[in-house]
Amino acid sequence: MVRTAVVGATGYAGAELVRLLVAHPNVNLTVATSEKDAGHPLGDVHRYLAPFGLSLVKADVAAIAADADFAFVALPHGASTPVVSGLVDAGLRVVDLGADFRFSDRDLYESWYGTHAAPGLLQAAVYGLTEYARDRVAGAQLVANPGCYPTGALMALLPLGGSIASPVFVDSKSGTSGAGRAGKTEQIFAEVTENIRPYGTWKHRHQPEIESTLANLGEADVRVRFSPHLLPIARGLLSSCYVQFDRPVDLAKRFADAYASEQFVAVLPEGEVPEPRNVRGTNRVEIGFAYDRDENCATVISAIDNLGKGAAGQAIQNFNCMLGLPEHTGLQLTAALP
Repeated sequence: MVRTAVVGATGYAGAELVRLLVAHPNVNLTVATSEKDAGHPLGDVHRYLAPFGLSLVKADVAAIAADADFAFVALPHGASTPVVSGLVDAGLRVVDLGADFRFSDRDLYESWYGTHAAPGLLQAAVYGLTEYARDRVAGAQLVANPGCYPTGALMALLPLGGSIASPVFVDSKSGTSGAGRAGKTEQIFAEVTENIRPYGTWKHRHQPEIESTLANLGEADVRVRFSPHLLPIARGLLSSCYVQFDRPVDLAKRFADAYASEQFVAVLPEGEVPEPRNVRGTNRVEIGFAYDRDENCATVISAIDNLGKGAAGQAIQNFNCMLGLPEHTGLQLTAALP
C-alpha cells in the first residue's frame, strides 16, 4: 500500500483522482487538499465522494511529506510549481496534472505561460504519455501528465511518424469539465446548451505541447494547426486530425504495430468512427481512420474522456508504471452507458 496524496482534490481532475484511487488496491489515500475548503469534509464539496470520509487540508508541503510517499498534484499552472518542487525535494514521487513541467525547453514554456519558478526541474520531468514513455516513466521521480487535448491528438498522430507532410490540422472538441470548476459566464447551462463554441482559435497553449512532443519523438519538421471547441456535454473529447502524407502509408498496419498490445487503446476498423460516450469514465482511447488512397491523405479521429485518459486515468496509469504495477490496476473500467 502506497501512502498517497491528492493535492487539489476539489477540482474536476482532483475529484476524479479521488474517485479512482479509493478503489485502487495498492493505494492508501492519506491526504486530500484544498486551499478554499480546507477544514471541511470533501463530501461537503462533492457529495458523491462523501462515503470515503476524507477531510480536506491545506497544501502544506511538510505535512504532506510526513503523511504520504506519492503525490498527485492537480493545481492550475503556476500554482503547482512550488508545491511540486517542495515535494520532490522532500523525496516524494510526483505526477503533476498541470502544465508546469510539460516542456523541457524553458524558453518555450515561458513564451506561452510566463516565468517558470523552478526551471531546474524542467529537464528532470518526464512527459507522461505512457504508451510512448513507459521506460522513462518507470524510473522517474516527477512525471508531467500530458494535457487532454495533446493526449487525444498525439495518440492519433504518433503512429504516423516519418511520413507526415506538414502541416497537420487538429480540430478538437471537449466537454465543459475540461475548463475546470471556476464559475464563468460562458460555461453556464444557458450559454453552453444547444451550442458549440470555438475558443483559443488563433493561439492556444496546447498547440506547442502537441508540436514539441511530435518533435521530441522524431517529427521535428511537422507544424500543427490546432483549434479547440467547447461541446454541450460534461466530459469527453473528440479530436479529428487531418493529415497529408509524403508517401503511401498502410494506416491499418501502422496502428496495429503501435497499439495491438496496448490494453487502453481500441483501433477501430477503417471507416468506423470513435465516440466519446464509448470511453466515458474510463482510461480508454478509441481511434478511427479513413484513408484517401488517391490523394494520399487521411482523417484520423480519437475519442477520450478528458478527465480519464486526458487527466486522472492517465495519471494513475503513470503511477502504476512508476510503482512497477500492472498498468490497468485500478483502471479496469467500462463506459457508463447509456
